[in-house]
Amino acid sequence: MAAAAEGAGPGGGGGGGAGAGEEPVVSLAEVLAENEELEKEARAVLGGSDHERCSYSQGAVKRQALYACSTCTPPGAEPAGICLACSYECHGSHRLLELYTKRNFRCDCGNSKFKNLQCKLLPEKGKVNSGNKYNDNFYGLYCTCKRPYPDPEDEIPDEMIQCIVCEDWFHGRHLGAVPPDSGDFHEMVCQACMNHCHFLWAYASQFAVPPLTKANSLEDEGIVLNVEETEEQKKEIKKESRPEHQEIKEEKQTDQINEPSTSSGSACPEVGVKSEESGCKLKELQSKQVLKKDTATFWPSNWRSKLCTCEDCLKMYSELEVQFLTDECDTVLAYENKGTSDQETDRRDPLMDTLNSMNRVQQVELICEYNDLKTELTDYLRRFADEGTVVKREDIQHFFEEFQSRKRRRTNRMQYYCS
Repeated sequence: MAAAAEGAGPGGGGGGGAGAGEEPVVSLAEVLAENEELEKEARAVLGGSDHERCSYSQGAVKRQALYACSTCTPPGAEPAGICLACSYECHGSHRLLELYTKRNFRCDCGNSKFKNLQCKLLPEKGKVNSGNKYNDNFYGLYCTCKRPYPDPEDEIPDEMIQCIVCEDWFHGRHLGAVPPDSGDFHEMVCQACMNHCHFLWAYASQFAVPPLTKANSLEDEGIVLNVEETEEQKKEIKKESRPEHQEIKEEKQTDQINEPSTSSGSACPEVGVKSEESGCKLKELQSKQVLKKDTATFWPSNWRSKLCTCEDCLKMYSELEVQFLTDECDTVLAYENKGTSDQETDRRDPLMDTLNSMNRVQQVELICEYNDLKTELTDYLRRFADEGTVVKREDIQHFFEEFQSRKRRRTNRMQYYCS
């Protein structure tokens, strides 16, 4: 749910070269490349979460893939979240809501919030996880409009953007300002959280990525304190939001957070360490100019490193319960990088090795078999997606048993007609 692209969908795309009534020509290498890209996206979404072991024993995990079970905890019941492994093992036939990722969360599966279910992976758990935080997402509702996603009654193409403070998801049109292009910013803080974290307005004037246009026509919506924005500050904003500047910073950040961890042994900078620099960055910014608006704000990849870490600011972060803002491994980018880096290896692709060893006729036969398998497997999995149920190991085994049976019947008929 990171973004609902307007052009995405089964009806999009379509290359040239195929006449009316002809199947488009797609090479096996292209199919494998597309499949690899889908696998990479899936690994990023799961963030390296363990699909076999319940995460409860790890305590409050910094970031992990989370789900809510509307079968066990429907609207009206206490909200609860479950880890990836429990979504497979304990709730495989239930209706699940994908929550993407939440910070500092401990798996609830089988605790007192589940009246008629015991966790199969870790039956012995505490009654509640008092450190967990919940919102309407756990009931499948998002944004200030409190609507589901996808929303069958909403015909307006829009993307959903997650606030990095409250971790709710918002429609782009409900943020009080038109978001910049998705490639121009990395994180968003919603209107309510900007009001809660009022100190961020001082940083926004210097480092935030400007929205494209105003969401409404009121010219006096902003509250200007102190002096007008100087030309020097405008240049700084432009410099921080410039794409080539972002690419340089992003490369450095990627090197730094290539192997973030859910444990304390992280490669990220230590969180909450008092700055050695003299003076307070925040007070310096506040002395120049602060522009406050009733809108969300959008931030480049390196903006967290600009936050002051003096003793007074660290105390303020703690009081506002936003200490995580100074942690660059708290970002969703770090979470996704962990998912991809944990599973990427230098191994050779056995399928491509096999393909290269075949002659042309054998390659065509393999492509035909692969296309049949892909079509039938897609149709089979679509039923689970429509019903909102999890695909279990035995479901996949059953599919391949049926597929092999149908293949044998086709082969036998071909032999009969050719004899």
